[in-house]
Order: sequence, then C-alpha cells, then structure tokens
Amino acid sequence: MSSVLQSGMMVEVEGDGMAVMLVHGLGGTSNTWQPVLPALSGLRVIRPDLPGAGRSATPDGVIDVAFLAKALIRLASDLGIETMHLVGHSFGTLIAQHVAAARPELVRTLTLFGPIIEPADVARERLRGRARAVRQAGMADVAQQVSVAGLAGSAMEDNPTALAFVRESHMRQSAEGFAKSCEALAGASRAAASSIKCPVLAIAGDEDAVSPPGNAYQLADEIEGASARILPGCGHWAPVEKPRECRQLLSEFIRG
Repeated sequence: MSSVLQSGMMVEVEGDGMAVMLVHGLGGTSNTWQPVLPALSGLRVIRPDLPGAGRSATPDGVIDVAFLAKALIRLASDLGIETMHLVGHSFGTLIAQHVAAARPELVRTLTLFGPIIEPADVARERLRGRARAVRQAGMADVAQQVSVAGLAGSAMEDNPTALAFVRESHMRQSAEGFAKSCEALAGASRAAASSIKCPVLAIAGDEDAVSPPGNAYQLADEIEGASARILPGCGHWAPVEKPRECRQLLSEFIRG
C-alpha cells in the first residue's frame, strides 16, 4: 500500500487488477473502509481523503458536490483508470451518484452504503448550523453528538469500538474543512437517476436515522438495475458497524 498526493488529495492505493474507488462520507476518511478491505483482494483499491477531509488540504473557496465529483473523475484519469467499481458511504454516495450520472462509461458498478438522495430542508438547516458550530467551537461537541446519533442504539453496549472510531474520525477533521463539507451537503441536489446506467446496490441499516431504509428502496425503484439490502441492528456507519456483512455484500456484488 502507498499513500500518495494525487489530484490534490491524499490517496491510499494498493493492489492490482480492476480498480475500485472507495469514497468516504461526511466526517469520514479513507480509514472508513479499512474493515471491508479483505473483500477486495485481487483488485486495485483507491481510497482518497476528499478535499477538506482527513489528510487532504482544505481548498480555498466553496466546496460543493460538483467540485467533489470532478475531483474524483480527475483522480481516476490521473491514475489511468478507464472503468472502475465505485463505492460510497453517506455523503460519498451522493457524490458517487453524480460521478456515475456524469460519466456512465467510467463506472462499472455503484455500491452505496447509507445512501443519500438529497437532504430534506430540515437536514439542510441542521448541516448549516453544524458548520457554524464547528467554526466557533471546534469538532469536539459535534463528534460526540454524531458518534452517538449515527450508530445503532446498542452500539454503546455491543459495539463500543465502532463508537470510538466514529468519534475519533470526526475529532481528526479540520474544522474549516468539515464546515465546508457540511455546507456542500446542505446545498446538494440529487443526481439524475435516469443517467445512472450501471448496476447499483443500495445498503442501509434498519436503525439508520441519517439515511433511513426508505432511501435505499427509493433508489432501487428509480434506477434501472438497482437493488436494496437492509442490515438489521445497524445504524448509519455500516462498514464499521457490520463489517462482515458489508464485506460479503460488496464482494458478491462487484465480483458478480
């Protein structure tokens, strides 16, 4: 595995074969995907930290979904990728949908964990408020709130490591980069479902309060060739909460 600065992002690249690009969500980094890596043996795995997240620098000016989708398309081009499997989590699923709609020839399959279609108005206001909060007070309070609200109700008792991971992932973010990413999601619009031409698998937790199972079912209805799977006892961070199940679903889907 190598960590490289590519296309303005810090990127983990490992393996050979067909390319798989893994796109983290809000508050995540390339490490979001560490639990599912065993499912991707024999493939070329690309895990960027999106601009403003993790180890990637926060760009000047506004971050929006179009900017982030273009960054991933440019990354694929710079790495010589002509076709790839694209996998997203949370906000990363919305960015991935825009990539697939804009460049259908680039995306071979699309796997969406905790899929987001478009934020509701109340969610947009909450995200803008969160951006203001972290600019004023840093990441600590938001990290605590998100780590509790984003996981299944039994996480504190049954899966404290997942709780610690989600909190630490947020604590390590740049406050300004996170704020700009919140604003990007707050201003996001949905991708054109009719423009997505590849097979799609939408995976949601049955306790996901951020992206409820209805989102996965809606995408399965609206995108030709799409299907939905619901994970019991799982919140919004499926790759971290249910790694064994996510590995199986991901491997079967992209290898099938």
